[in-house]
Amino acid sequence: MSVVDTKPAPRRNPNRIEDYALIGNCESIALVGRDGSIDWLCLPRFDSGACFAALLGNSEHGRWLIAPKGDTLHVSRRYQGDTLILETRFETERGTVCVTDFMSRREGVSDLVRLVKGIQGTVTMGTELIIRFDYGAAVPWVSRRPDNRLQFTSGPDRVVLDTTVKLRGEHKRTVAEFNVSAGDEVGFALSWSPSYRSPPAALEAGAAESKVAKFWSAWTAKARLEDPYHDAVLRSLLTLKSFAHRETGGIVAAGTTSLPEKLGGSRNWDYRYCWLRDATFTLYALIGAGFLDEAAAWRDWLIRAVGGAPDKLQIMYGVAGERHLAEYEVAGLPGYEASSPVRIGNAAATQLQLDVYGEVLDALYVARKAGLGPEAASWALECELVAHLERIWHEPDEGIWETRGGRKHFTYSKVMAWVAFDRAIRSAVDYGLDGPVERWRSVRTAIHSQVCEQGFNPTCNAFVQSYGSDSLDASLLLLPIVGFLPPADPRVQSTLKAIEHTLMQDGLVLRYKSEGGTDGLPPGEGAFLACSFWLADNYVLQGRLGEARALFERLLSLRNDVGLLAEEYDVEQKRQLGNFPQAFSHLALINTARNIAGAGPAHDRSARTGTTTQAPMHHRPLSSNVAILGSHQ
Repeated sequence: MSVVDTKPAPRRNPNRIEDYALIGNCESIALVGRDGSIDWLCLPRFDSGACFAALLGNSEHGRWLIAPKGDTLHVSRRYQGDTLILETRFETERGTVCVTDFMSRREGVSDLVRLVKGIQGTVTMGTELIIRFDYGAAVPWVSRRPDNRLQFTSGPDRVVLDTTVKLRGEHKRTVAEFNVSAGDEVGFALSWSPSYRSPPAALEAGAAESKVAKFWSAWTAKARLEDPYHDAVLRSLLTLKSFAHRETGGIVAAGTTSLPEKLGGSRNWDYRYCWLRDATFTLYALIGAGFLDEAAAWRDWLIRAVGGAPDKLQIMYGVAGERHLAEYEVAGLPGYEASSPVRIGNAAATQLQLDVYGEVLDALYVARKAGLGPEAASWALECELVAHLERIWHEPDEGIWETRGGRKHFTYSKVMAWVAFDRAIRSAVDYGLDGPVERWRSVRTAIHSQVCEQGFNPTCNAFVQSYGSDSLDASLLLLPIVGFLPPADPRVQSTLKAIEHTLMQDGLVLRYKSEGGTDGLPPGEGAFLACSFWLADNYVLQGRLGEARALFERLLSLRNDVGLLAEEYDVEQKRQLGNFPQAFSHLALINTARNIAGAGPAHDRSARTGTTTQAPMHHRPLSSNVAILGSHQ
């Protein structure tokens, strides 16, 4: 390969978080920028080391650009039907091209395919491929194979690039220019496999595209959806499906790490793992849309992950159920827009979070109610989990938001402990399963009494974040949703009013007030999108359907051009924040859409009277039409 004298300066990542689109193969995901650069890709799994990490640094940390040379007049994007095949259309003065990106898989091989199709005129395209394994730290050895494919190898990793374009090497980058005219199609296939195995066979890109399209279309065809939000819900379901590992059944919270909750801040976490809480809420959305296979796969994953020691339950695991998720910082990556540190692993894996017991027990109850076949090992595990929770529910914990300022008696944690016993009782009674139901009822009553006595602050006239505090917390919006108290209860209504008054920012909801770092972390973050969806759910329960629709449609307007949401939103800078796309946000979207559709105009008291009086509807547990979701850190 030839070498030139002048080395180009590293390109700083110019993309906003919302400028990215998702592609994936149910093993890993990649983020494709509006500029045609793939800036994030971990192979072969969601939690593997990144070979493209420009998202958290610059081009020298790894990326793959395919875009027109020179100025582009207009860029537009869409997904190909109900799939994760992305089409990016570049319009220039000389013509128009479409770059089609998707991921596929073969046994032991992950494929990333890019097809450049000429639409009109002739466009000069450029490509720059910078492979950097291990989050930008490892520069691979590059060689040309006898079949003319380029091979990039470093330690256990190898990728092979197949294309007809004539490539050259410049300063440890692989570059080329090529012309594309109307009707032309130029293909690139980048295939990962272990370096100690034989290289994979060449991939026929056209056949792979057809196979991938059929896979996604066949999956979405099974969805049971309600209008009027069909398209938004289906895109969210596709996003959630992309986070469910096809083989292990583990479901990750997001496909990225360290995208900041505040630009320039240090609230940057690795979400590429399987939180029990997150996975259960994914199941609510999938089961509600008619997808039971994923629920069965996750139940099997859970049984394997927990093993024979429920008393050692972790709140999160690796994709295959790994327990050790040690957290460390990557010194070589400056972070997205200088938001440091970049973290790999997650120390919250060692925390105690009592709410996960409730979420797991409820998810399994929902699965039974939806018709998932019986599994003796599942009920045995549930009984063990409840028995352990009976011993520890009195203890303080780190809570749903995984604060790092010490354990407290978080109100939401106690409420979800109540849910665990409630759902165990329901499972036993409704399905004839054996268990100490009367003892469970006694514990359920004790928890309910304690929460009502110690979790409600009469001075604030609201349920508060933790016993003895005067701080509000958006997780308390979930009390009527999980069935702990009915929507008509005055304490529920006064808590809703207090949250509206205290935690709202430009019409969106904050998790809690973080000024002063009272949660053990530096202050500041965006509005939490899932919490804003929870507020809309409460409006539905209160009969304020007009307000629910208005808030929901405001939240829909925050999605990017291909329907994706991050974890949070900065209302001042009008930007998405946090890991992207975020399962929580899309779960909440699906559930709120279903709740609004299920309520109907008959429940809309606010539209008729302008009041906030609750609708004439019975309180419903989260396992019926109103589902919940949670978050961490």
